[in-house]
Order: sequence, then structure tokens, then C-alpha cells
Amino acid sequence: MTEAGPHTGAAGSQAQAVAARPGPGRGSAGTHPVRVAGPDDSALIGRLLHDFNQEFNDESPGPAALAERLRSLMAGGETVVLVGGEEPAGLAVLRFRPAIWSKGLECYLAELYVAPHRRGRGLGRAIMEAALDYARRRGADSMDIGVDEPDLVARNLYESLGFTNREGGDGPLMFVYERDLS
Repeated sequence: MTEAGPHTGAAGSQAQAVAARPGPGRGSAGTHPVRVAGPDDSALIGRLLHDFNQEFNDESPGPAALAERLRSLMAGGETVVLVGGEEPAGLAVLRFRPAIWSKGLECYLAELYVAPHRRGRGLGRAIMEAALDYARRRGADSMDIGVDEPDLVARNLYESLGFTNREGGDGPLMFVYERDLS
């Protein structure tokens, strides 16, 4: 991963550049810049998260409400959003918490999304590689994710990056459970 100086985002925010990865078959001219989003990126983040939910017919409070929520979460410091692509057209939402079994942090990949028109070009991989690098630098020992069984593209991406659904890598199958508490 390369560290670069401040990057001015589309919304004029100063945000830290995280990585620029070559796209498949494109060499250095076809990189996927990935950077840490700042408060001025909230509208972009809200729109991408809204589009993500709409694509899968999930309810969304709307782009403006999502923008405000993520702005608040990012201000707290435990949530970091990485945005990728020139437009940007993709994001990763990372949530950090202190680990129980180590002195490090645990990182939860809450969301990974790439707009449909940018899929299949390596942007999701570039964002994930930058997310892994960022989490390591932040002091995380591990990253966990939840992915739907039929989402083979995402599962293949995660597995190619070393994620497993087996305890200890070759142990019993792990499951993720959730329950609505409202």
C-alpha cells in the first residue's frame, strides 16, 4: 500500500489517500484510487448506500438520512468509510471496536458496495485491499463480515483475500445470526 498526501475529494474535502491499485490489464494508468472519506463526502456516501439498498429491494431511509447518520458515525471515530474510484463509485464501511482476546481492535466490514456500472473491473478488490491495509494500520487483529449465501461474487472475492467461514481456517463451519430488537 502506498501512502499519499491529502486528496481533495469531489465535495472539496481534504481526505487521506489510502491506496491506488492497478485495474486488471491496465497498468499504472488504470488505477483505482481509494481514500478515507471525510465529512464533505456524506452526501456521496448516503447516495451509494441508498443505491445499494434499492438495488436489492431493501428499505432505505433515503440518501439524506443516510448521509446524516454516517456523518455522525464517522465523527465518533469508530466508523471509517473508504471510497474508491475516480467518481467515486464504491465504498467500504468499517466499524472498529476493542477486542476481548487481544490488545488490538476488531474490524467489522459493515458494507461493501460498488455501483453496477463499475463492477468486474477490480474496484471492489481495490477497496477491500485498502480496507485490509487500513484496518491493520489502525491496529485491528481481525476483520469479520457477513455475506448472503447466494452472493457468490462477494464470497469469491472475500475468499480470494483470505477470509474463511471455518473456525481457525479449517475448523467447523461458522454461522452469523441476527435478530431485530425493535
